[in-house]
Amino acid sequence: MSATRPLNLDLDPHSCYSSGEKPVHLLSSEYHSPERKRHDRPLIVSVDYKYRGSLSPSVSFAKWNISAPVVSHKMSTPRVALVTGASRGIGEAVALRLAEDGYDLVLNDLAPMAAGLATVVEKVQQKGRRAVAILGDVSNEDDVKAMVDKAVHDLGSVDVMVANAGILVVDSVLETSVKDFNRVMSVNVIGTFLCFKYAAMQMIKQGRGGRIIGAASMAGKTGAFALSAYCSSKFAVRGLTQTCALEWAEHGITVNSYAPGLVRTPMIQDPNDPKRTGPAVFKESLHMPANSPEADPSAIAGLVSYLARPESQFISGGY
Repeated sequence: MSATRPLNLDLDPHSCYSSGEKPVHLLSSEYHSPERKRHDRPLIVSVDYKYRGSLSPSVSFAKWNISAPVVSHKMSTPRVALVTGASRGIGEAVALRLAEDGYDLVLNDLAPMAAGLATVVEKVQQKGRRAVAILGDVSNEDDVKAMVDKAVHDLGSVDVMVANAGILVVDSVLETSVKDFNRVMSVNVIGTFLCFKYAAMQMIKQGRGGRIIGAASMAGKTGAFALSAYCSSKFAVRGLTQTCALEWAEHGITVNSYAPGLVRTPMIQDPNDPKRTGPAVFKESLHMPANSPEADPSAIAGLVSYLARPESQFISGGY
């Protein structure tokens, strides 16, 4: 059961941020308060800020919630991970990193990406891990069910779900068609929802927890020029991530999403749009300086690797 009560916090003003996206540090005396009886439950702090001048934030109120416990993951060794959009870019990097971490893998992508997916399967197998490919569209419920079923049938379980698949359209709001907008939302939002849902159903059935990881974006935290559909979809992924984290905590399932800026992937180098392509366009859209470096997909893979570990059991709802 969740409980909420007022709590007086002595907050360091240097730790207070009006955006609410930075952590608020608690005094150890509050964390170990006798009233907080379950220390295996995450401490969630929400703070409303009012400014007195441009540089003097003051806390108007704070509260803490005892959320459902995050049950110990009980994983002594890595098991099986399912990665969507795995034929290239971030998905490929994640698959190879998880293989290095000792996971067997089910890898998914669309039928036109079959050749690239087969290559990634071979790379995983060369690292000494089992790997199988399954073609399908994450926005199709039957396809997502089939992915999870194949993981269980061929490799025995689903312990990590990385819902990486995504698409984008680069165009102004006035020039974006309903068809294009719906397609982006279907893949990026419905696809993530289905992957989260069916992975969680299997993990709950297995009874030993799990890790669910989605693909958000820096464009899911602020508006982005000419990326209305993509931006909207990534805002939705953030909300879905936090909701699922709350609902499935009692099952030992953590739910997080990575939210990168510009990453050196084929989708960015040659996005699905004939008029505006290349990194320069996306730096402009995301209000980034022209000389901003582009991240390598391996950086995202490293984060996923950490979030997939048993040691990350108290990190959930992050994006």
